Amino acid sequence: MTRTAGVDTALPTVAVIFGGQSSEHSISCLSAASVLSALDPARYEVLAVGIDRDGSWYRVSADPAAWARSTEGLPVVEATSSNVYGKLEFSDLAADVVFPVLHGPFGEDGTIQGALELMGIPYVGSGVLASALTMDKQTTKTMLAASGLPVGSFVSVSDADWVRHREDVLARAGNLRFPVFVKPARAGSSIGITKVGGSSDLAAAIEQARIHDRRVVIEESVEGAREIECGVLASLGHEPPIASICAEISVSAAHEFYDFDAKYLDDSATLTVPAELSHELHRELGELAVRTFMALGADGLARVDFFLDRHGDVVINEVNTMPGFTNISMFPRMWQESGMSYPELIDHLLAVAIDRGSGLR
Repeated sequence: MTRTAGVDTALPTVAVIFGGQSSEHSISCLSAASVLSALDPARYEVLAVGIDRDGSWYRVSADPAAWARSTEGLPVVEATSSNVYGKLEFSDLAADVVFPVLHGPFGEDGTIQGALELMGIPYVGSGVLASALTMDKQTTKTMLAASGLPVGSFVSVSDADWVRHREDVLARAGNLRFPVFVKPARAGSSIGITKVGGSSDLAAAIEQARIHDRRVVIEESVEGAREIECGVLASLGHEPPIASICAEISVSAAHEFYDFDAKYLDDSATLTVPAELSHELHRELGELAVRTFMALGADGLARVDFFLDRHGDVVINEVNTMPGFTNISMFPRMWQESGMSYPELIDHLLAVAIDRGSGLR
């Protein structure tokens, strides 16, 4: 328990950390608003910590309304915000457990996890290695393929490859079946992704992806596929992970794919929870999601995204170790349909984090 003025308080202190330096800064704030609203004040002392886009840490308001979407737009952690109580050094963080609701680089990629390990503070989610692995789309695909799990054809492009051997990169990518998706290797929320119909547009798409990450992945599109997602949760003790029911994302013709605007800014995406699949297929995809989770050494939680093609074949698209966490996001909705409410989900994740403690996972 947290010690205040020499006296043990009765409740564990949960630090919710959000914002950050990635392009998903505002989405992280929205996720934090939902988490903060779900934390029962009868069970937890709550500390809210916002990280601005320059990487500075602040003690901020724990009022969920401060971090919700408003008529002024998406929320942002700013040093000039009226919500700021004061700047923090990382070493000043005093909590029994941390919920790092950070999406993308400098948060979901092992960096914050490593810092918390140095502090000896338990935290929700995967450890350093699994967080770093799953943030990198190229490494994730390589690891999954080595484990005998189904991934699509892809070409990876390093910074040195592109600068020194551009024509070789374009030739390798040109051997893929078009259309392809060109993606930053370590970004999320579909930021920087371009769907490319032919080789003549590859270079421009790679340059667009490189704005967000100098490492790029080029993947064959699975045309006509259904986009299916499944949530995975670690269990307490040494029990195996469990899978939620599956859900499906359908995007209107106004969008080529499930891009940032479709995810967060308009109503062009339809989220079907549960997905209209047979009971057997729900079970099979759940088992595959758990196998994926374990192959990558994930912990706490993950959302596994699949493509299901016209022939019924499955390809693992991506693995997200800190998925969107608003109360209407896909991950919490899948668990709600599986019988676990949003507050129960938060409580479970915190209990698993405390049970695991800090140290190697």
